Amino acid sequence: MAGVAALAALGAAARACQLATPSFTDEHAAQGLAIADELRARFLPPDPVKQAASLLLQLPAELLTVILSRLNTRDLARLAATCVLLWSDAPTPPPPRDIGPVEAELRWRAEARFLDVGSSLPDSASSWVPYLLKRDRRDAQMRQAPIAVGPQHSIFVDKGGRLLTCGRDIDGTPLLGHAVDPNAEPFTCREISSPTPVPSMQNRRIVSVATSDAHSLALSADGEVYSWGCGDFCTLGHGDMDDLAVPRKIESLSRIKFIAAGPHWMSAAVDEAGLLFTWGKASFFDEGDEDSDGEQEFDEPNGLGYEFDYESSCAQPTPEWVDALSQDRVVGVALGNGFTLAVTDAGEVFSFGFSRQGALGLGSLERTEVPRRIQAPAEMGRVVSVAAGSSHAIALTEGGEVYRWGAGNVNGHGRVEYTPHRVAALIGRRVKIVLAQGSYSCAVTEKGELFTWGVAWLGDAGGFGTGVSLGGFLSHSVAMPQATPKRVEALVRTRIAAVAMGCRHTLVADEDGVVWALGGGWALGLGGPNPEEGGLVVWAFGGSPGLGGPNPERGGLVNTPTPIPTLRVRTLISP
Repeated sequence: MAGVAALAALGAAARACQLATPSFTDEHAAQGLAIADELRARFLPPDPVKQAASLLLQLPAELLTVILSRLNTRDLARLAATCVLLWSDAPTPPPPRDIGPVEAELRWRAEARFLDVGSSLPDSASSWVPYLLKRDRRDAQMRQAPIAVGPQHSIFVDKGGRLLTCGRDIDGTPLLGHAVDPNAEPFTCREISSPTPVPSMQNRRIVSVATSDAHSLALSADGEVYSWGCGDFCTLGHGDMDDLAVPRKIESLSRIKFIAAGPHWMSAAVDEAGLLFTWGKASFFDEGDEDSDGEQEFDEPNGLGYEFDYESSCAQPTPEWVDALSQDRVVGVALGNGFTLAVTDAGEVFSFGFSRQGALGLGSLERTEVPRRIQAPAEMGRVVSVAAGSSHAIALTEGGEVYRWGAGNVNGHGRVEYTPHRVAALIGRRVKIVLAQGSYSCAVTEKGELFTWGVAWLGDAGGFGTGVSLGGFLSHSVAMPQATPKRVEALVRTRIAAVAMGCRHTLVADEDGVVWALGGGWALGLGGPNPEEGGLVVWAFGGSPGLGGPNPERGGLVNTPTPIPTLRVRTLISP
């Protein structure tokens, strides 16, 4: 009845307004507005999303900033669409103009990654918030990694930007970043059973890490690159071949935003201007080839990207920029077994080096010293990131689609693919991260789902997570082939934000920064720290004292994803 009366009153007010048009007053307007508000309140339920947005705007600016920093790009876009005050955008505003909190958050994220947003929109964009959201999502695909793993060591960047390591040295090669005791006995093996801060790096804010089987890199928030480990073939970039137990800054690099450590002795970095730098030695290693003395052979394919005289020098001693790509703004790089992939800001992929199984993506061509654009199908579109295994490659497009090419043992049908083909099993799932290791691969969707596929042999089963040997060892004569991507069931309740796959173990970080360890070896980080030596334990080679944690045998298998206690790493949505 109240609603009927309100409608009658509204009708009477409308007729009165028509009759009083020549003498319409503010009182008439106020009367009509009051009736309309009453009708809206009675018949239209409040929008909970808009109510939530309104409540957000009532929060202190500092608290609102913290809330927005916890959102991923997709959720930030949804929030921006609920309230014009959160958007506060204009296509071509004269400066100064009001900037809404969503735009302010996106600008802060870009600046933190050394991306120049600029003061004017590009011709292809109509307003700031959609442009910055698209750019943030694209950059998120190749965002710096908070975790990295080698054969027997792991590296972490916690939420405070500290560099931590755990695991053990290999054959005397210093991989942990901690200073070597000069009084230690020869042929000893150092081990850290839990993630432990690297003392010499505590005054540096680290944003990304990368590692191989013999050396590691760390990228600071200031764009500085630090290296340590085995110095063979100048892989550390300091102009010599000395091993380094403690991270040292590579003086010739600055304003770097992306780093990569390849198999064996190669490294790469991309600066904020899009220049690609490479150094070390990009050799192709074939386990089936042996020289006259029975030693494994290494070919010299020159995967560095520029002319190189192997007769006068065995490696590039310091970072050298790839001149052939100087006109193409590089935004990401992946290093395989003797070959390199580079993705540009235009969404194109270039490859160079050597691969017998089509990993260059250039048709039937096996070798090229000069970077060449891969033969991508027209429907592939813009690529935002790439990954490289031993003899295969993966590309992620702007639309979240996944393409692969290369070795036949990882593509589901056993045939070598010399050009990119779409991964059919992932159609309909928007992927945000792709990763490759050895002969297997993984993809993480925007929903945080983890999929893996390929072949895991002895020594590289750590990243394979679809069977009972999730992250674990396999026997010498057994492989576990997974022809098509399959979701890792043990992590269905976990939203994945980062993955690192090694030859013996896997680390997975969720959106809260919790790291889950799977596999075997000495680098799971599940043991308790040594209270007397800050977690650093020294054992003679061949020893196997107890690990502590869920597995009583050091180097044993952990089949169930197990969180590393007290560790929280920096993830895509971490503040």
